[in-house]
Amino acid sequence: MVQETTTSQDVAARLKAVLMGVMEIEDTTLGRAEEFAARFRGRLLIDSVEAYRRVSEAFHWLDHTALFRREGEADVILAMRGTIPVRESQAWVNALLFTLTVLSALITGGMLDYQGEVNSLREFFAVAIQQMPHGLPFALAILGILGTHELGHYFAARYHKVAVTLPYFLPLPYPLSPFGTLGAFIALKAPPTNKRVLLDIGLAGPLAGFIVAVPVLLYGLSISPLTPFPPSGPYMLEGNSILYAAAKFFVFGKFLPGGGHDVLLGQVAWAGWAGLLVTGLNLIPAGQLDGGHLLYVLTGKRVMRILLPVLVGILAVLGIFFWQGWLLWAVLLMVLGRRYAEPLDQITTLDPTRRALALLGLIIFVLVFTPFPLRQFGP
Repeated sequence: MVQETTTSQDVAARLKAVLMGVMEIEDTTLGRAEEFAARFRGRLLIDSVEAYRRVSEAFHWLDHTALFRREGEADVILAMRGTIPVRESQAWVNALLFTLTVLSALITGGMLDYQGEVNSLREFFAVAIQQMPHGLPFALAILGILGTHELGHYFAARYHKVAVTLPYFLPLPYPLSPFGTLGAFIALKAPPTNKRVLLDIGLAGPLAGFIVAVPVLLYGLSISPLTPFPPSGPYMLEGNSILYAAAKFFVFGKFLPGGGHDVLLGQVAWAGWAGLLVTGLNLIPAGQLDGGHLLYVLTGKRVMRILLPVLVGILAVLGIFFWQGWLLWAVLLMVLGRRYAEPLDQITTLDPTRRALALLGLIIFVLVFTPFPLRQFGP
């Protein structure tokens, strides 16, 4: 026991030496192994970003991980035993999923244009393979939007030297999905350094995807015809977001649907609409969704905890009365919405530019969120 205490004190002394010129230390506490090795409380003497860079590098050589926290008016540095292991990933899995998603998107786009009947599973596969070349416009558009979204996350993470996986695309072909995919995601292999880094990574994806989705949508609408509603169903009507309604007004000069008419979306327009839908879903301000990252860096965990049941309630009401898919989202948020991507350095705050960008991300969410994504009409 005496030897263990002496060893802990020696380690704490070496850790404390690292903080010279970085922190004016008021008190030091030795911790238990499952909590922390040492806790240093005081006041940082230099900018927190530079302080964390210096301290984390030095702690790493001592086989410890640095955590920066605020306690009242004091700055706190926790030394955690061990370093964060970077999880290995298999690039072949990403390549396989991407290939399957390309095929799935080609099949979906081709089948969206198919006007004939399919009477058996064998016939469906034959027609799907035959129609695949016709699905190229949809596949290029939807994968361009999703790929840009995920690469935005990826390159932002690499820029900040945060270990990250390649994008994982999730195939789901027609008729299981009208989009040919469940979307895509990347996974951080290590926690983000601070709130600025978390914002950059979280916002880069939806912002990049949004920048691609808007021109794709406008071009797609420009080559899609206005048609009257079918006299007899069934038909499916895509929902309006604020931005989608504005885009249709910009292209056609009127709010749609209206006057018994609506635009019959071609493949490219359908991909553009789906891109806005996906952007809106990702920007829901909860948990580890992109919107959750934005709200977390703006407000912190306390507001997130208060807002979560409100969001779940809103989605449940929308699911009961309008679109049942929101019920699944409500359940997912109840289960997963309490987990956040907490930065290692929680002392560093957002600078004014990033605060404005976070607000921009939430504004985009309001513009592209679609309360009633899909509605079925007719028998």
